Amino acid sequence: MKYLLKYSPEMTTKSRTVRTRFCRQLRKNLARILREQLGLHDVATGAKSPESISVEANWDNLQIYIPPEQQELAPRIEEILSNTPGIWGFSRVLSYPLGTFDDMLAQTRAVYAERMKGKTFVVRCRRAGWYHKFSSMDVERTIGAGLLQQTEAVGVSLNKAEITVALEVRDQEFFVVDASMPGIGGFPLGTVDSVISLISGGFDSAVSTFMTMKRGMRAHFLFFNLGGHEHELAVKELSFYLWNRFGSSHHVYFITVPFEEVVREILVKVENSQMGVVLKRMMLRAATAVANELESDALVTGESVAQVSSQTLANLAVIDEICPKLVLRPLIMSDKQDIVDMARKIGTEKFSAVIPEYCGVISVRPATRARRNRIEREEARFDFTVLEQAIAGQVKLDIRSLADTAACSAPAVHIVPVPAKGAVLVDIRHPAEEELLPLKVAGHEILRIPFYRLGSEAADFKRGQQYLLYCGKGVMSRLHASHLRHLGWENIGVYLPGKAAVIAA
Repeated sequence: MKYLLKYSPEMTTKSRTVRTRFCRQLRKNLARILREQLGLHDVATGAKSPESISVEANWDNLQIYIPPEQQELAPRIEEILSNTPGIWGFSRVLSYPLGTFDDMLAQTRAVYAERMKGKTFVVRCRRAGWYHKFSSMDVERTIGAGLLQQTEAVGVSLNKAEITVALEVRDQEFFVVDASMPGIGGFPLGTVDSVISLISGGFDSAVSTFMTMKRGMRAHFLFFNLGGHEHELAVKELSFYLWNRFGSSHHVYFITVPFEEVVREILVKVENSQMGVVLKRMMLRAATAVANELESDALVTGESVAQVSSQTLANLAVIDEICPKLVLRPLIMSDKQDIVDMARKIGTEKFSAVIPEYCGVISVRPATRARRNRIEREEARFDFTVLEQAIAGQVKLDIRSLADTAACSAPAVHIVPVPAKGAVLVDIRHPAEEELLPLKVAGHEILRIPFYRLGSEAADFKRGQQYLLYCGKGVMSRLHASHLRHLGWENIGVYLPGKAAVIAA
């Protein structure tokens, strides 16, 4: 079995040199993701390898070959392809050596005969490569006539067919398209410079980070801790989700900057109506320092014009004045409902909806037309050593290690590879992920409680019963187990097949 991947249309308009570089980067990204996400160590790049999964980049498409013994991985591979930047769409195909029209008809009929019963159909063929003595239309007419005679289809409809029989002839290969699926488009991650994305966990920052990653930028996550331990854990979980689903081909950092003292200084020294703008300027100053350390040339925020008082045009202009970096705002012209709809589409809505909000700076009558001289007078009273100390106190973590540093004060989180008799397993994955790969462990009760309902439903857990959280890789389950133990639940652990450890939190 093969997958044929269509490059994002913008990639195909690049110069030969740039297009080649982008295609190679996409091939490299996919090989790395398949190795790490599926636990494979023999993903080949280049020509097809009959013994292993292989990724081959061609001028007009990218092909992934799946050997017969690994075809059970198809659902997981399709999930990866659907969420990898740079892929416009892809098709699952059956590949055959190019033979006669009779051969092609038999191969097509084997795939489509059942689907065509009682329905109208049309045959569409794409042809590329070596010189062929026939045209695409010849294939369509011949195969179409044969299918009409040899199946239970009710007829051919060129414009409103219920079934489209998709075929491809490429050089000396013949492909029967079994299914076609959309990708997310954009550019391959790593083809554009890295950025620092300011993430609070809300709908806006999550979606703006996704849009940045989709555009080929490696996004480091920057979180300003305003005093909430629970908030920080939730934002770490959201950040890991975004990276794991859309950007795991590249390693990035999750940076926490402690901003409690900065907020306190603003509350004491800054006039009430100007606090919001001053806070944003302090955040951009800190973000610039982080960007310099990581050699990133731009910052990303989730701001949208006039959504809140600090996001008026006048206020944004005053905020940006102190920042020497380019500030990117992917959502600047977006309506809130459009942002929420996008969050739902990419899977971050459930995270953002339950992330606890914490805001230490709330103005009674916030300024909507801040003036530079007024803001500078307010900042003249601010002790900038407080900001310097906050920047110096930043904690920078490889995003892959988030779970190992999840909670500062909780008891140890036990990692269990083989659950004891009587232990209840709690699958906290998103329902879509759980449906793709259901958890099955003989002899154990399995509760299916998505992460976004765990906080409320954990109240029903029995105190004497052992509960083991499961999420696949063990990152989100450790974050939640750490948090629940922090709240006093001593009977919570993590089920992680094949691993045994105690994570000191």
